[in-house]
Amino acid sequence: MSGPLGRLSTGVAVTGWGVALPDTAVTNAELEARLDTSDRWITERTGIRERRIGGTTGQLAAAAARQALTAADATPASVDLLVVATSTPDQQLPATASTVQHTLGLRCGAFDVNAACSGFVYALVAGTGMSMAGARRVLVVGADVMSRVTDQDDRSTAVLFGDGAGAVVLDAVEGPGQLLGWDLGSDGSLRHLLQADIGGYVQMEGKEVFRRAVRVMVESSEMALQRAGLTIDDVDLLVPHQANTRIITAACERLGIPMERAAMVLHRTGNTSAASIPLALGDAVDAGRVAKGDIVLLVGFGAGMTWASAVLRWGQ
Repeated sequence: MSGPLGRLSTGVAVTGWGVALPDTAVTNAELEARLDTSDRWITERTGIRERRIGGTTGQLAAAAARQALTAADATPASVDLLVVATSTPDQQLPATASTVQHTLGLRCGAFDVNAACSGFVYALVAGTGMSMAGARRVLVVGADVMSRVTDQDDRSTAVLFGDGAGAVVLDAVEGPGQLLGWDLGSDGSLRHLLQADIGGYVQMEGKEVFRRAVRVMVESSEMALQRAGLTIDDVDLLVPHQANTRIITAACERLGIPMERAAMVLHRTGNTSAASIPLALGDAVDAGRVAKGDIVLLVGFGAGMTWASAVLRWGQ
């Protein structure tokens, strides 16, 4: 499903952002020492050089959210809604959002969203909709502890995944706001390509995920841009899901956007699922790569198979 937002009288603006990564870094060399793999093989096929491991989803989510609130000069009491995107909740119930709410001292509604690696964009769109329905300040977090659902003895997945969190504060504003267009989708017939049973580990059909990921990233990006009344030439920064450098490169080539206009952090984070896009976005903003008025395109794909894109006009 897609949505144009430019004709609405109210919208949202990103007023704060934050990130959180565990202190422990696991390098390719460390994996090379205990698995049948090599630093060269991992780097050439994924672009990943290290990944961060540690903490719980709730701890990382709270740390990133706290940073975002500080950046937005927002108090916990001012938050009207908390949305946490995760596929690795701390418990089967309650929602991890409830843990984060308590940790931060929020007094508002709180719920989880599970759309795997597309989750942050899903949560961003959901948070925007709730803002338009009356929630004046929404805290959106993407957080995952993928190390907990990854078989560390499986060389096909252990090299890929890491832990982390990223967050943004959305404030209601008059006019269309920053979110200009979006696209969300899912094809449940492809759920077998990337899955994890309760209590089990991630299982993935890598080649097929690669092929389909590139296609849905391109199609979803084009749909979101069309809904926003823009083209790929208008995009100043692409913030893709940080799964694999080759997937990002292939998507950029098909979209016709230079790689230097893509935000990349996976070389030091690995695939952090729902945390991936906000981690890359926060890194790009902190590095001064995003200026007021820039068009930022967020695009992700994940288990489900899900996909999601959102077009932002930064700082308006």
